[in-house]
Amino acid sequence: MKNYTKEEIEQIYKSRREKLCEYLKTNGISAVLFEDCEERRNPSVRYFTGHPSDALYIIADDGTDFLIPWDENLAKEKAVGVKIMPYNDFNRTNTVAATKILKSLKRNGTKRIELPPETPYPLFLKYVDSLSSIGWDTLCHEKSTHDFVVEMRAVKDDYEIECTKEAARVGDIIISEIERGIREGWLKKEIDVALLIESELRKNGCEHTGFDTLAAGPNRSWAIHAFPGYTDSPWPADGLSILDFGVVFEGYTSDTTLTVAKNLNEKQEELVSLVEKAATESLPLYAPGKPIKNAAQKADEIFAKAKRTMPHTLGHGIGLEIHESPRVSTRVAETQMFKTGMIVTLEPGLYDKDLIIRC
Repeated sequence: MKNYTKEEIEQIYKSRREKLCEYLKTNGISAVLFEDCEERRNPSVRYFTGHPSDALYIIADDGTDFLIPWDENLAKEKAVGVKIMPYNDFNRTNTVAATKILKSLKRNGTKRIELPPETPYPLFLKYVDSLSSIGWDTLCHEKSTHDFVVEMRAVKDDYEIECTKEAARVGDIIISEIERGIREGWLKKEIDVALLIESELRKNGCEHTGFDTLAAGPNRSWAIHAFPGYTDSPWPADGLSILDFGVVFEGYTSDTTLTVAKNLNEKQEELVSLVEKAATESLPLYAPGKPIKNAAQKADEIFAKAKRTMPHTLGHGIGLEIHESPRVSTRVAETQMFKTGMIVTLEPGLYDKDLIIRC
């Protein structure tokens, strides 16, 4: 991965915040609050500040901003170019923090702050009561600044692309080790491959898995998302085994799905070939300026000719979350296009319980 200087990293985060502030000014929003806590995770806090988790982040339209972390020491180590105010300074209460911080802003005229649309109604009322006492209007609705940020995060900057490439590189290392384990015969069970992933990603500088690893042998690989994610069952075994995993580097996750085919019958071979065909013919439609809907339609058409149906979307964006905008689906608007900088998965899949497990 490219080595970024401290100044380059600071400029990356500054540019993101400047784009957000421009949106606030254009739409008459004085400030916006982001909340990342156990009840409501929001990686936009990390996106704008570099702080990994558990914090409030408030930014005003003039660029004045405040990070209120649960772990002050971690924030001092990880945050980039923001003012840190410890959560303990506000009685560890979100409404108290927001009220005191906004009160410190010397502003004339309209004062409006947007809360995350996920804010529970009882908490929203507490914000309203507290902030109205200092003359601030509290907004919480759809199609807000938070939705703008979701779309902003859909198009990655160069740093995000580099981080994702590094996560993918580590994923490739892990795949090579899995292949070696299969050939040499020491990788025998679902739990073996899942724990191998956990060990190797940390050896290679990654933070954690991007989601719960799904490792399912032929007796469980018929599920879209096997439950539980992995067991002590054989993996791989005769038939179709599946592996779905991701690793996180500097917050950014990869997303890899593999099918391991072993001693297949003719019908199973046909199923694999059909999925490969959908992937191959949909891939050229993943290009800047092309309608997202067209790629999904292509995969659905291929499966429909074989009288089969894919029970999920063709793909999705990845980044600080495993599922981000855009969704690659036939249900998206005709006007929604692939854009340069999007990182999007291509995951055609078919699931047939009888066909997968019976050789």
